Amino acid sequence: MPEPLFTDTTQIAIVVRDLDEALHTYVHEYGIGPWRVYEIGPKDIEDLVYDDEPLEYAMRIALAQVGRVEWELIQPTDDKGPYVEFLKTKGEGLHHVGVSVRDYDEALAKLRDKGHTVHIGGVYQGARLSYVSTDRDLKAMTEIVDPPETGGPEPSSIYPPTAVAS
Repeated sequence: MPEPLFTDTTQIAIVVRDLDEALHTYVHEYGIGPWRVYEIGPKDIEDLVYDDEPLEYAMRIALAQVGRVEWELIQPTDDKGPYVEFLKTKGEGLHHVGVSVRDYDEALAKLRDKGHTVHIGGVYQGARLSYVSTDRDLKAMTEIVDPPETGGPEPSSIYPPTAVAS
């Protein structure tokens, strides 16, 4: 058996049509939150790609911790890009699972050697990220990240508004 390529599960991500409605449900029906909400446009991500080709698109995302795993909700805010396509072909649901790797470049090379492509990729606030096409054999895409040395950006808002994000 080969050495595991993934060392930890760090995130699950779900694409939704209406982020505000989803946040309400997650908080008020399931007690998941608080959520850090971010507005992300093409100018916020360097070298943004969709299926290994440059493409500009925009989204709103929200992040919350559930135990050790971060949950991400994603709503496309324009009419192009991978999240729009996902909603058209699959509807709302699980989009990807974030994992840790020992070495980002080595893991990406091994995944490419297996014939996988970078479905979504770029550099966000110093973090290199790749959503890799593992859905063909793992039934969900996998996101690997090479995190920056310093913390991430400040959210545009917190939901619910009275909550203090940790």
